[in-house]
Amino acid sequence: MKILTHWLRHYLPTLSVTDRQLADDLTLRGIAVEGVHPLGDSNGSLFEMDITTNRVDAMNHYGVAREAATIYGLPLEPLHPKLPVGTLVDAPFPVRIAPEARGLCGRFTAQVLSDVTIAPSTGLVAEYFNLLGQKQISNAVDASNFTLMGMGHPTHAFDLDKIEGGIVVRLARKGEKLRLLDGTERTLEADDLVVADEKKALALAGVMGGWDSMITAETKNVLVEAAWFDPVSVRRSSRRHLLHTDASHRFERGADINAAPIANALVCQLILQAGGKLEGELVDVIDPDVAARTANRPAIELHVSQVKRHLGATIAPEGITSEIISRFLSSLGCQMLLHGLDVYLVQLPSWRLDLEREIDLVEEVARVYGYNRFANTLPAPLPVTDYPEARAEHAVRTRLLELGYSEAISSSFASQSDSDLFANTCKGTVAMENPLSEEASLLRPSLVPGMTTMLSHNLNRDVREVRLFEQGQIFTGNTEAVTETPQLSLGVTTAPTQRTPLYPAQDAPIFELKGAIESLLSLFDLPAENDPPSLATGEDVSSQPEAASTAAVAVGSAVSFTSEAPAWLEPGRSATALLNSKPIAWFGELSQSQTQQRKLRQPVYLAQIDLARLYELPLRRAISRELSRFQGVERDFSFVFPDAVQWHTIAAALDSLAFPELQSRKPVEVWRDPKKSPGVYSLLLRCVFQSFDRTLRDEELTSWSTSIIETLTKLGGTLRA
Repeated sequence: MKILTHWLRHYLPTLSVTDRQLADDLTLRGIAVEGVHPLGDSNGSLFEMDITTNRVDAMNHYGVAREAATIYGLPLEPLHPKLPVGTLVDAPFPVRIAPEARGLCGRFTAQVLSDVTIAPSTGLVAEYFNLLGQKQISNAVDASNFTLMGMGHPTHAFDLDKIEGGIVVRLARKGEKLRLLDGTERTLEADDLVVADEKKALALAGVMGGWDSMITAETKNVLVEAAWFDPVSVRRSSRRHLLHTDASHRFERGADINAAPIANALVCQLILQAGGKLEGELVDVIDPDVAARTANRPAIELHVSQVKRHLGATIAPEGITSEIISRFLSSLGCQMLLHGLDVYLVQLPSWRLDLEREIDLVEEVARVYGYNRFANTLPAPLPVTDYPEARAEHAVRTRLLELGYSEAISSSFASQSDSDLFANTCKGTVAMENPLSEEASLLRPSLVPGMTTMLSHNLNRDVREVRLFEQGQIFTGNTEAVTETPQLSLGVTTAPTQRTPLYPAQDAPIFELKGAIESLLSLFDLPAENDPPSLATGEDVSSQPEAASTAAVAVGSAVSFTSEAPAWLEPGRSATALLNSKPIAWFGELSQSQTQQRKLRQPVYLAQIDLARLYELPLRRAISRELSRFQGVERDFSFVFPDAVQWHTIAAALDSLAFPELQSRKPVEVWRDPKKSPGVYSLLLRCVFQSFDRTLRDEELTSWSTSIIETLTKLGGTLRA
């Protein structure tokens, strides 16, 4: 944004500091001046400024002048337009807000000017526009642009003779056509807000005026409009029609509802300098509900003691006093009423919608006072206490890093389309009151959309081997009651791998995710089994009995898997992990429709884990014991089993033998040959025997081995020769 110091000094005639000093002082107070360009002794300097989105009040010369007046304690010239008395009319110009537009147009002011002269701009308008490099069109159009740059409120001038009847602010009719000032014809949607007459749309409200009612050299009568439009409505229309204008930039961030009459009068004053007269008085239509939540917000209690507590010691010995607080906030536009010895009741200015709480006022005092003027002190030592889930969160993060995953962080926002697909709709979604874009209109109800975006980002940069995880909060409920829930998302995409004895190459990432989930679950003390565990992940994956036989190896019998999965996963190539029959994780390949829609270059595999349920379980405690001084003995058993016999059945049968000396039993190799031996698989089982008080004898090992062979044979296994 460009700001002229010559224009600033018009509002601050007693400002004596140099332009360079002014730039430095504004920057220290958060009104960043990124460049200072001298324009000559009499013309001052041109400031290149970067104003944050929450400070729409400072996106103009008067707003920056107000900041400078607060910093230096100077009087600010008031905005008092001087207009002639309007001629008497039989009835005011008709303006109404349609019922469906209530809340979307909070205020609409209209002033009729007759017998105007449309001519090139002169005086301060021409001078300042030349210094800014601003294109000049005509005095009527330039007056609107001059007012926007001067005091920050958008306005518009209509050719009154092209308006049929009065003004109606309404929602567009679906399919309605509107030709805009840029010459393009737009097809409107039913939720586009328009300024119309009794027969047609005249302007896309808050974005751009229409071609049919624009000011031309032949214009004789003008209707000047200044209004307040809902930020969400303006942003929606601006994004839909790919129009970002100076007006929409302000309205999207929250305009000042009380600025409309002043802005209207300023435009009228500039137009009338070339000739013309006022017809009647200003028409001012206000929605009291919008005014109540913007200009007439309840006062905030500000405790002087809280300001001092938050801000601490200053370099100056007197510190932050009650007088300093009152002077700063009053200069910024707040109305201060002393309510007791230590408390102010602060009525907020209508142009500062970013101020909502006491702490916001404390920050304003600190900002204007200058952060460089606070003493460098250390806070008193406080006891540090971990939040309840800290150990569990650290354990999950450490395990995933050990498994080769990299931690990532995605946006906390999501689009409506992603929410519809990935969210748990029964828990509700939380819409942003004033979103920056359609893609960030909701607080994220799931981590999966962000994970998919990060995987796509890597693939688009030719990184074909990616393993990511993200721990974060998701948000459900509604705007009245928001619930934050911890969730974990895993994302894998890899180049094609080699086939293994367990599964085909294309299934490897799915089983990798399954293994990661089992590994994470193994960190916690799982409850006892309620239902028999099983694995049925769909036709493609479940057709691999070797993988099915290894289900629940790491996590115990409390965990099972089912083929049911959410819509964003590909049917038959996805699964749900159940903890005591209740879902705790979903994993598998992203659906083909989403892969195509997101233009992913190769398959993507995702997992979503409910950390809230997982954190309800205690972490497993590491237990150490003394190592045996006696030699352990390994025995291998090679069996052939039917596909229906799964590993958890084999493990349970071996555990039932209750040999104290059986220290471990694990599958070393699993393989199958569907052509030669369909319906069966081969298992190489390794058992380790060891005693803590003696050396094992051959007859003991023979007896235990015989029992193991008999037990596995009863399960349907056949000992390989």
